[in-house]
This record gives sequence, structure tokens and C-alpha cells, in this order.
Amino acid sequence: MLIGLTGGIASGKSLAAEELKRLGVYLIDADEIAREVVRPGLPAYKEIVKEFGEDILNPDKTINRKALGAIVFSNPLLRKRLEQITHPGILGEIDKRVFAIKGKDTKAIIIVDAALLIEVGLHKKMDKVIVVYADENTQIARLMKRDGLTKDEAKNRISAQMSLNEKKKYADFVIENVEGKEKKEIKDEVKRLFKIMKDRKEQTCS
Repeated sequence: MLIGLTGGIASGKSLAAEELKRLGVYLIDADEIAREVVRPGLPAYKEIVKEFGEDILNPDKTINRKALGAIVFSNPLLRKRLEQITHPGILGEIDKRVFAIKGKDTKAIIIVDAALLIEVGLHKKMDKVIVVYADENTQIARLMKRDGLTKDEAKNRISAQMSLNEKKKYADFVIENVEGKEKKEIKDEVKRLFKIMKDRKEQTCS
């Protein structure tokens, strides 16, 4: 079973992913892959440096994601260009990992954790989609606190993604992570979802 897990920035998606991993799913983290495909020397890295210049590099020549983010999140055209460079490699690696897992475990429950799951059309390959939802004001407050962003910077990051209200339309399951909800409540909700998925998987295999 292939499940897409998505949400918006600062929606609490990572908390849901961590709990699912703890419960025993195979977790494919698109953000982790995104870091891997831009390692120094790789094709995407070279193209990014060529496009955005060496000012986005750390002293060790790795890409400074914060510096690059400051550029692309304030300019939709540059963000699109970055996505054109990185997405083919990311999507290709996700496909490879799904294929490898299915090859060794035919009963696997695989979670693809991807913020842009719907935007890039990856949700079409999923059996089910989980959306972790938070309202925009909660997202803004969390981003400002977590990343030290201004309110405008936080809004730019959020507006770079499809709205969570829109994403909910694609969801088979929604995890509400609004202001005031405790982490334990989120984890309990994830456990209930995991049991539903596991039961459905067993029914399919029987």
C-alpha cells in the first residue's frame, strides 16, 4: 500500500511522519531526498550554482538552504526554476525507493512524505492521501517562532504552496493540527489512521 502524506509548512506533517515511522511503516522523506540530490558535484547542484550564483553556498561549498530560500520564496519565477532543476531527480529517487521496498516486502505500507505531493501530481500514484491541516494563522505563528521569520516572510513561504484548504479536497484522511491541539492528540489520531490502513492492507492481501 502506497500512502501520500502531505501538508503545508509548519502544519505538523513531520510529527505525523515520525509517529508513522515509529509504528513501522516504510517512510520515504522527499525533503531528505531533496537534500541528497543537491550535494556538491551532482548535476542539480551544478545547475543551481550556475543559476543562483556562489553567494548561496556555505563555506564548505554546500548549498545554504536558508539563503536559497530567501531568494526563491520571494520570486515565483525563480522558485519555479529551482523546482525545474530539482524535481526530476527527487521524483526519480522516490520511484526507485518505492520499487525497491515493494521488491523485498509485498505487504509493505509505504508512506511518501512530501510537502508538494499534490502540486507535482505525485498524489495520483498513491493509494490514499493523508493531509495534515493547520489554519494559516497557526502556520504563520509557528513559522515565526520556529524559523525566526517576519510575518511577511512567513506568509511568502506559505503562499508558495497550495493552500491547505485546497489540499484537503484531495485527502482521503485529514489530521487536524490546529492551535491548542496537543502532540499526544495528533499521535493518537495517527495511530487510529495507521490501524485503518493496516486493516485495509490485510483485507486486500487475504
